[in-house]
Amino acid sequence: MDRLEVITRHINWLLLRKENVIVAIDGKCTSGKSTLAAQLAEKYDCNVFHMDDFFLRPEQRTPERYAQIGGNVDYERFQEEGLVPLLSGKDFAYRPFDCKPFPLPEPVCVQAKQLNIIEGSYSMHPCFKDPYDLKILLTVDPQIQRQRVLQRPAFVQERFFTQWIPMENQYLESFRIADHADIIL
Repeated sequence: MDRLEVITRHINWLLLRKENVIVAIDGKCTSGKSTLAAQLAEKYDCNVFHMDDFFLRPEQRTPERYAQIGGNVDYERFQEEGLVPLLSGKDFAYRPFDCKPFPLPEPVCVQAKQLNIIEGSYSMHPCFKDPYDLKILLTVDPQIQRQRVLQRPAFVQERFFTQWIPMENQYLESFRIADHADIIL
């Protein structure tokens, strides 16, 4: 049984029992979180939310914030604009981060759907108090991760190696995310 089949069995079970299903896909960068979310979106009529849409805004990028475990994501805004409205089961809007225009862009309108997927590193941060029906953790071998990072644009590679990967590893280890996941692949 492949990983998509394992996950769809869990999701199908939840969809038969719940009106509002929220799935988190967390894990190391280059482990396939976005790919898995896209595969699930092809299979289901669902919303997909990316933690990358909740990067820190420039004014939040302080040494104190970066010193926090998981502090390089705007978890306050994700909670307020994403999780709280999502848990209500009603339509809502949020403002995704865009690195080009630094003020946040116009809101994205979200139609309420039964299945909602939150993908990205830090999606299972304990500050969210576990609102998920299914928690998936994706891992990747360090050598494969390195190869995949080297396939990304050259201008971001150094940040992956010196900043993003160490911060993700610290988050995953410090908060013992694997201990809280329902599925680890």
